Amino acid sequence: MSRKCEVCGKGPSVGNNVPIERSNSGVRTKRRWLPNLQSVKVSENGTNKRMKVCTSCISAGKIAKAGKRNLQNV
Repeated sequence: MSRKCEVCGKGPSVGNNVPIERSNSGVRTKRRWLPNLQSVKVSENGTNKRMKVCTSCISAGKIAKAGKRNLQNV
């Protein structure tokens, strides 16, 4: 499964890694910034489903988390 939010589609960003002591030398290597994805149980149409969602979507309330089952000791 890819590193992509299933709600907003946020994925990895790419750029250059610039060393501090050689910032003017032109030495650049590629790097990636990964989104903060969490595996969350989401209730969709009455069924529970596990999705990879970024934390900004979770805090914005774009998903409805699935409630915990109420287990009783028998």
